[in-house]
Amino acid sequence: MKLTIFWHRRDLRITDNTGLAAALQEETPVVPLFIFDRDILDKLPSKQDARVTFIYDAVEQVAQETKDNGGTMLVFYGKPEEVFKQLLKDYDLAAVHTNEDYEPYARQRDEAIAKLLDKHDVPFTAHKDQVIFAKDEVLTKSGTPAKVYGPYNKAWRAALQDDSFQEQPSRRLFTKENLHHIAHAPARPTLPDMGFERYEQPVPPARLPNKNYVEDYDKTRNRLSDDHGTTHRSVHLRHGTLSVRQMMGKAQELNDKLLDELIWRDYFMMLLWHFPDTAEESYDKPFRRIKWRNNQEEFAAWCEGRTGYPLVDAGMRQLNQTGWMHNRARITTASFLIKDLLIDWKWGEQYFADKLIDYDMSNNIGNWQWTAGTGVVSAPWFRIFSPESQLQKYDPKLEYVKAWIPEFGTDDYPQPIVDHKEARQRALDAYRAARK
Repeated sequence: MKLTIFWHRRDLRITDNTGLAAALQEETPVVPLFIFDRDILDKLPSKQDARVTFIYDAVEQVAQETKDNGGTMLVFYGKPEEVFKQLLKDYDLAAVHTNEDYEPYARQRDEAIAKLLDKHDVPFTAHKDQVIFAKDEVLTKSGTPAKVYGPYNKAWRAALQDDSFQEQPSRRLFTKENLHHIAHAPARPTLPDMGFERYEQPVPPARLPNKNYVEDYDKTRNRLSDDHGTTHRSVHLRHGTLSVRQMMGKAQELNDKLLDELIWRDYFMMLLWHFPDTAEESYDKPFRRIKWRNNQEEFAAWCEGRTGYPLVDAGMRQLNQTGWMHNRARITTASFLIKDLLIDWKWGEQYFADKLIDYDMSNNIGNWQWTAGTGVVSAPWFRIFSPESQLQKYDPKLEYVKAWIPEFGTDDYPQPIVDHKEARQRALDAYRAARK
């Protein structure tokens, strides 16, 4: 029997899934597939990784839903090309559907899979699902990527159609009639099979946030001590356990500032698509010449949250303990590492990549280079956030600080490792020298 494969990646859900809906409308029954990619997992620094646990649980949920609806989900731990070679031997594939991924490695991976399938006359189709607009869909009037967010936001909104947030019929089509049951399917790998230990971090459920919080988002999003001030849905948008169309539709309905912030996701993914080299190097070439200090001891102090600057340390401790950090703290900690310590932004970007449960390359690269002043879209290079003024403005009662630094206010809390005024001037001098 000929089969259609739907390859799950950043879309671990049945509801409102573009590629899955397309696969389910093929004439041949569908087998969902997920690959725990060894090219990614084998490079992780720790075998206790909250993201792997989160993904594993999401895959198990999709597998159970598939079984409940009369089908079988195939799950493998391996390298994608090797897995597909085996699938071509074991099954008669009619087509493969998936959803687009815009990161450099994903593009190379998908190109290799498409070439492999083409040799066997199996069409490979990737659908747009994790963004509203992608690639070349929103450009400037001259046909180039916007390098300023404001005009992009305006053009993005002008491009919206009545059906831009329309739900895809994947849930309705996910039936026994459209799925295929494999009687002797290979066992799905467990976390220990892949060499990982279970490591859970609390995350909100994969549903739209509470209406009351969304309505107040513009007022609460920068309050560091307000746990409900942000939506906490970034992990679900990252891994596709929640539909971006549903999330953006709710934001459009209830809070325009939230929609603004979500549009940044489309923007950064578009920029990474057009400028994949920014994943490895600063976009602004003169700033590739910055003479970073890259002091290992100071970097360790930043990582561990013992710089002597309360907001920086609270943010880093929140990250280390929970795998998540408030956005205002992300900005402050990033600025401190780059400008106060004069440490290469790539060091911080990699640390966030290793720790964040909602890590998204395009967002992380875009925001780190924005803070560094070196990106396609960036803050002015001479903008240097004061960790003291950020603390006074966004945590005036020190509630956030005290929640994460129990020894704050005692002799056990360290003195500042640098003088901000002196460090600020040092950074300005280094940036000016690079520009010359």
